[in-house]
Amino acid sequence: MPLATRPSRVLTSEPDAKESVTWHVAMKPGQRKALDKDDPIEGKLDQIERIKASIRAKVEHPFRVVKCQFGYVKVRYRGLKKNTAQIVTLLGLANLWMARKKLMA
Repeated sequence: MPLATRPSRVLTSEPDAKESVTWHVAMKPGQRKALDKDDPIEGKLDQIERIKASIRAKVEHPFRVVKCQFGYVKVRYRGLKKNTAQIVTLLGLANLWMARKKLMA
């Protein structure tokens, strides 16, 4: 299949997904590098994949802060309420950590 007609991967067989859910997974890096940026269709496809990657980076950054800055790598099973309270607190602290430069200005 030529690259111009090859869409990003679409998964429809997640075990716990509803029938109407369609997962649009980002293109593999090797496939994205092989795109011809001068071709209008493949150029647009590259822009779409770049948007997907930027959204993923924004979504995953707070979890990186929680894991690396606050050391929350393993979950201790102490009860659902205690674990939920700790996660909510850590995610709130992660928001403050990421906005610390704006808050101090």
